[in-house]
Amino acid sequence: MLLELDFEKKLEDFHLQVNYSGENPRIGILGASGCGKSMTLRSIAGIDKPDRGLIRLGDRTLFDSGKKVNLRPRERHVGYLFQNYALFPTMTVEQNIMAGVTGTKEERRRRAREMILAFEIEGLEKRRPGELSGGQQQRVALARMMAGRPGAVLLDEPFSAMDYFLKERLRLEMAQMLRDYQGLSILVTHDRDEAYQLCDHLLLMSDGHIIASGDTRKVFEKPETVEAARLTGCKNISRIRPLGSHRVCALDWGNLELTTEGEVTPEITHVGIRAHDFSPAAPGKLRGSGGEEETGNVSEISSGPGTESPGGRNIIPVRNPRLTELPFEWYVVLEQNIWWKVPKDMNNHNFSTAMPDALTVDPSSISLLKEK
Repeated sequence: MLLELDFEKKLEDFHLQVNYSGENPRIGILGASGCGKSMTLRSIAGIDKPDRGLIRLGDRTLFDSGKKVNLRPRERHVGYLFQNYALFPTMTVEQNIMAGVTGTKEERRRRAREMILAFEIEGLEKRRPGELSGGQQQRVALARMMAGRPGAVLLDEPFSAMDYFLKERLRLEMAQMLRDYQGLSILVTHDRDEAYQLCDHLLLMSDGHIIASGDTRKVFEKPETVEAARLTGCKNISRIRPLGSHRVCALDWGNLELTTEGEVTPEITHVGIRAHDFSPAAPGKLRGSGGEEETGNVSEISSGPGTESPGGRNIIPVRNPRLTELPFEWYVVLEQNIWWKVPKDMNNHNFSTAMPDALTVDPSSISLLKEK
């Protein structure tokens, strides 16, 4: 289904400008709090009215300021899942679901029964929202939304108020629901894992603008700009000074010199390396996490800012590393303020991978980034 967005809305200290057109069934809008992603969703739903522009869904115009078109929310045939689910507190589960359906009372009750079975909430029909868990409330809200057979579903941070365990389980259920759904879905989130798992196409939003758009995996693999790299979770970003068409000096990492696979064109201002893309340089002298030397094959590590190994991979000296332990990984912060993420066994509280004298990163893992 074609989605066309070309609208703007000005507030006292914020200016939202959205421009997008595409036929992607599962769209994610990823951005930090306050960037305008929820306002974009509410504008599509008809809850907020843009100052000017156009919103089209398929062959239907939902909003067109030039032609004075502004369909009411109920006329837009879109389902909206709010962050707090917005269930009617005095209604039962069955009544809440029936509220999302038109028709005779018997038709509405029959459709509610279908949704109760589909979302596996049998036995809760006569309970009120206050008697339900967070996961049960979300299922009821989804059942109410889907009961009206919407042409599109809009999901506004649906997991933001949940604990980690419940969030993981319900994300799997949501992924299956969206795969089975034949219409358009748009998910707004600040969580990159949710966006990656639930969306085929991704819009990155910052300060009221869409700064990147494309296949979700490709956006993560090649973010192109500094802000896009940050939004997709890149922890290591440095300004650069070009040294050649495939060579840079990383100014924020102690003037580290690196070879890149991509060409360093004039608009490139930064490089980015994801924390999990480093690996120990080998062979080499190893130090334990306490700093003691351990036996091993020794290869001379350059005392300069950085070198290339014989295999064409970059060598980064490890000096004065700082360790932080998490349940399933170590974070190692180098003196150059580079973050390295190392997987670990939850039962092993020692740094099982002995600290190497140097790390290496493949040139293909270095993202070349523009300022904007």
